[in-house]
This record gives sequence, structure tokens and C-alpha cells, in this order.
Amino acid sequence: MAVGGDANGGGGGVRQRQRGCSCTKADFFPEESFSSWSAYGRALRSTGPRLADRLTSRSLESTELHEVRARSGADMKRDLTWWDLVWFGVGAVIGAGIFVLTGQEAREDVGPAVVVSYVVSGVSAMLSVFCYTEFAVEIPVAGGSFAYLRVELGDFMAFVAAGNILLEYCIGGAAVARAWTSYFATLLNHQPSDFRIHASSLSADYSELDPIAVVVIALVCIFAVASTKGTSRFNYVLSIVHIAVIVFIIVAGLTKADAANMRDFMPFGVRGIFSASAVLFFAYIGFDAVSTMAEETKNPARDIPIGLVGAMTLTTALYCVLAVTLCLMQPYASIDKDAPFSVAFSARGMDWAKYIVAFGALKGMTTVLLVSAVGQARYLTHIARTHMMPPWLAQVHPRTGTPVNATVVMLVATAIIAFFTDLGILSNLLSISTLFIFMLVAVALLVRRYYVAGETTVANRNKLAACIIAILATSSATATCWGVNVNGWVPYAVTVPAWFASTVCLWAFVPQARAPKLWGVPLVPWLPSASIAINVFLLGSIDYKSFMRFGFWTAGLLVYYLFVGLHASYDTAKALAADSAMAKVEDGDGKPARGAVHNGEY
Repeated sequence: MAVGGDANGGGGGVRQRQRGCSCTKADFFPEESFSSWSAYGRALRSTGPRLADRLTSRSLESTELHEVRARSGADMKRDLTWWDLVWFGVGAVIGAGIFVLTGQEAREDVGPAVVVSYVVSGVSAMLSVFCYTEFAVEIPVAGGSFAYLRVELGDFMAFVAAGNILLEYCIGGAAVARAWTSYFATLLNHQPSDFRIHASSLSADYSELDPIAVVVIALVCIFAVASTKGTSRFNYVLSIVHIAVIVFIIVAGLTKADAANMRDFMPFGVRGIFSASAVLFFAYIGFDAVSTMAEETKNPARDIPIGLVGAMTLTTALYCVLAVTLCLMQPYASIDKDAPFSVAFSARGMDWAKYIVAFGALKGMTTVLLVSAVGQARYLTHIARTHMMPPWLAQVHPRTGTPVNATVVMLVATAIIAFFTDLGILSNLLSISTLFIFMLVAVALLVRRYYVAGETTVANRNKLAACIIAILATSSATATCWGVNVNGWVPYAVTVPAWFASTVCLWAFVPQARAPKLWGVPLVPWLPSASIAINVFLLGSIDYKSFMRFGFWTAGLLVYYLFVGLHASYDTAKALAADSAMAKVEDGDGKPARGAVHNGEY
């Protein structure tokens, strides 16, 4: 294929983007395919060949680190250390999940065994943390999992993940903002409905309008665009106060513990544990935002592993102790769904303590919103750098060193969702998007370790593909059996050993092609394969309505990609290849050398 042009007459190249923070057509659609209606028509007629090109092209690490990052104009400031990242991780995770969903799941789905559900979700999250850490150390850019998937699985899979990443952050922020209103109401001795507007003309799931959530998101937006370092300082001050409140809840709550409340430990059986785990995974969501800050970290090789693993270890321990404390204070059937800890203290004669709990919960949810705002803006910035989204969103403000446009757009979308949508819908849909992305990152890590273009033989490439397909198929079979409630243990006696055998084959018969340069996931391929299996299994525990919403969203993403994102990213990639004619910027965008394996074929 000719570099810089379209073999099918679609036109290639990207016209020079205007500098500055304007809002002209050139800021949003600078690519040649959108220069006129006739050019767009030619591009649409070339959709098939262009899609084939993007399916078989993978970005290079150097391209993500240099050429793509340079499209933001100004650089982000490298101000963050491991200390900042640990507190960003804690601030990102400990919020609405533990203070709201613990009560909801303990009462309705799992009982006191909610602590086991937290352990299951925590193990899954920790496996994903390992995968994210290796990528973040070696590809320290703001794109997070989007950039990692572009390098290992190609443009198309990266875009599908990108859309779900954006959905994850919007829904996560909206869910936390609505929970913020619930605890604010508790602090003022009111019911959450007292601060919401009931719109009877809307569906029941979308009729409780929440103006306070919108105001909170707007205030968070102002902090997020001001300064990343300033946001970090504010975050860890709030997080330290938050940890102090959590310690108070544990100590004071255990003084009111009654072991009799734990006797009926698993009232809903094993199925209840895993159903709750799928929803409670929401409580761990947010740590991936830390990986998007790699571009602003002083020493990524040291700071990111400490920050990510340290934050997740601390968080999991606190979640388990808090869950045990809540279930010791009250029988599971009496736990309040909206403000479980506050109501538990009131029920045990410590009415004054509910104000401390509500204050701590508000602090925690504020930091979650703050870190989420920082992370989601950086994801969108890097996606826009590739022109899959309008490049106007990639602009970094030269004075603040923050992506102002992306931050504002994401938080406006979050505020709209928070204004209308019920928390139950948000938490289930959010878990699907996140588990799907974490599964893809684990697959990408296996590809990274076992496949290098020009070095891996065709035979080893094919064995790798077969093993990954087998791991995904056996994991999906186990999840499907669980999801449709197959009786008996016989199906699992087939699917689980089959997953184990698939992983053994990868370990024994496919040589690793790449060793990590700075920090690597231990026990490869076992840990990434286990991450795939657990994430897929938890997906099988989520209700079908959430999958329907997920399907509609993914279909909408594909429509956008085929009509806009594909052509913009195609033009951009070919223009970059033309500008860098002496240097390779992608695998799969030309003929491979004789005897080499073409990356795009995988």
C-alpha cells in the first residue's frame, strides 16, 4: 500500500491542524477524508480495505511514546512520585463501593459471606494490577490500556476497549456522585429522595433527578483542570483523613460486634458469593486511572509498581475488615442498602457516629471523583491523539499542563448520566465494561511476552494463537455454565481442567519471545491466564439486562468507528508514515521482510 495515500482512492494524509484552543472544523476533523463531502464519499467507499488495514496494524511503542504524544502540543508535567501514586490509587478506589454496595450485596445477594466476595474481587483486581503495571512501566503514556492494546492487539481492538473505558469512567463517576448525595442526605438527617427531583414522566430507573451530583462533578472539574500536582496534594490530604475515619469505623464498630450475626454465613450459597463479587468489583474500579498518570511520573520503573501494588494491597485489606465489621454489627437482613454503616451505628445506640461515617464517606467519594476525573481525561486525550476522537480533545493547556478540553467534556457527560440514572443500573453496567477491558489487557500481555515481529516463527505464532483461543473458550464455557445455572459439577469438571491444559500447553510448548526490561509480571503465563479466567467468570454472574445495555453501547461504538473513527485514524497513520518515511511507525502497514512474520497477520 502506498504510504500517505489510499490505494482505493480515499485520499490519505492529515491536513495541518490549527494551533491554539479554537473550535473550528480543522480542530475537530483535520483529516483529508473530511475535507469535503466528495472526499468523505470516497473514504466511505474504501471502508472495507481501510478496515482490513487497521485490523492488521499495530502501533509501535516508540510511536506511542513520541509521535502520538507530541500531538497534544504541550507536554504534561512530570511531577508525580510513588507517594502520589499510592494515594491516587487509594483515593481512586475507596469510595461508593465499600460504603454503599457492601450493604446492598450483603442484604440481598450474599449475607456475611460478603467478605469472601471482596476477596474474590480483590484477587481478580490484583491480577489485573500486575498486568497493568508491566505495561505502564514500559509504555508510560497517558493512554493506559488503550495505548497498550494499540501496541499489542491493534487499532480496532484498542478502539472497542477505548469506548468501554470511556463508558467505565462516565458511569463510575456518575455512580459515585449519586452515592455522594445519599451520604450528604444522611449527614443532614434526611432521606436521599429529599434532595432529588422526581420526574414521574420518565422510566422508574431514570426518574430520580440528582442536581447535587451535578454540582459536585462541576466542582471536581475545576480542581482537575487546575494542576495535577495540586490535585495530588489535595487528594492525599483527603485520603489520609478518609483512612482515619475508616480506622474509627472498624474500631468503634467492633466494640458493638455480635458473633451471632455471622452464624448464617452463606444464606445465598456459593452462587451468591460470585454474584456479589461481580457487582463488588465496582469497589475496586479506579486503580487503572493510576496507569494513565505514567506520563506525569518522575521515575515510572520504580514509582508505578510501588504505587499500584501498594494501593491495591492496602485497599483489599481495608475492604475485608470493613465488610466483617458491618456484618458483626447487624444481622445481614437488617443492613440498610443506601447508608449501611451509618444506619448500623444508629441501630447499635451510637447515633452520633453516623455523622463521622457520613463525613468519611463523603471524603472518600470526593477523592474517587477527583482521581476519576484526572484518569478519564488522560484516556480521552490519548485516544484523541490517534484521531479516533476529534484531536481538539487532545490539546494540553500550556500553562496548567493538563488536558482541559478532555476533562470538561468527560465530566459534562458524567454529570448528565448522574443526573438521571439509578445506582443499581450503573454498578452492573460498569462491572461489565471493566471486566471486559481487564480481560483484554491480560490477553495483550500474553501476546507481548510470546510474540515479537520478525523473531517469532510462524509455528510458534500459530501455537500461541491456538492456546489463547483455547484459554478464552474454556473460560467462557465455565462462565456460561455458571451464568445459565447448570446443575451439577460435571460441566466444570470438563471446562476447568481444559483451561488448565490450555495454559500448560502455552507454558510448555511456546517459548517466550520477550523479557520485560524493567518490571515484569511473575509466573507468566499462569497469572495472566488466571486473570482472563476470573474476569470472564465474573462476567457470567452479571444479569442479562446489563449485557443488553453493553451490547447496545458496543454496537453504537462500531457505527461511530466505521463512519468516523476508522477514516480519521487511517489518514493519521498514513500521514505519520509519510512524514517518518525513514522510520517504521507501525507493524502491519507494509510488506514484511523475507522470512519474517508479519505482525499484522496475528
